[in-house]
Amino acid sequence: MLTLDPTWILFEDPHLIAVNKPAPLLTQAPEGIPNLEALVKGYIKAKYAKPAGVYLGVPHRLDRPVSGVIVFARNTKAAQRVHAQFERRLPRKVYWACVEGTVAPETGHWADWIRKIPNEAKVERAAEGDAEAKLATLTYRVLKWLEGGTLLELSPLTGRMHQLRVQSAWRGHPIGGDHLYGSICDIGPPATDPRERVIALHARQLTIRHPFTEEELTFVAPVPDYWPEC
Repeated sequence: MLTLDPTWILFEDPHLIAVNKPAPLLTQAPEGIPNLEALVKGYIKAKYAKPAGVYLGVPHRLDRPVSGVIVFARNTKAAQRVHAQFERRLPRKVYWACVEGTVAPETGHWADWIRKIPNEAKVERAAEGDAEAKLATLTYRVLKWLEGGTLLELSPLTGRMHQLRVQSAWRGHPIGGDHLYGSICDIGPPATDPRERVIALHARQLTIRHPFTEEELTFVAPVPDYWPEC
């Protein structure tokens, strides 16, 4: 039976718990399917010997093949306040990505119009004014050039589906292992089931305000050990 590895925990107090999600674990799923939410609930129930069910608010998520920081709320008031922060786009998110090719210049700003493909878990390029088109923007900087690739720091300014993945890919730099958007390489443990494949995208850092003290909290998650040396 899968259980929460205590080394995944980045922060814990009576109101919040921040966890380094491994890929390809789902953030949430129906009962019976392994997912991070259920593992965190099980950890809290066992640690604090809770006789009844465990409440856990989920103010944001990560795609299945993506690793990194996720914060959960441990009571309803904290959940309301943290969710409000995400609704207002106040949290600061920093991702690391190992992408194919040499990215230049070393810093920049990307802006693209994208839209979700109906009935598919995928997005496509769109034009301003197209039906369902949404503007996706981010800033980036090169952290290191790798052999055949680049380690990027990506800071999304919007929260569009797959935006980091497609904005990199559309510039000729797909994220390593992201076959959905054109990567030609594999990363991580071998997987015959496409749902079990991982990509080199990691939610490295998340900054929010504590829902009660208003203290600024920054959670930093180590990259997976299967990543290229970076």
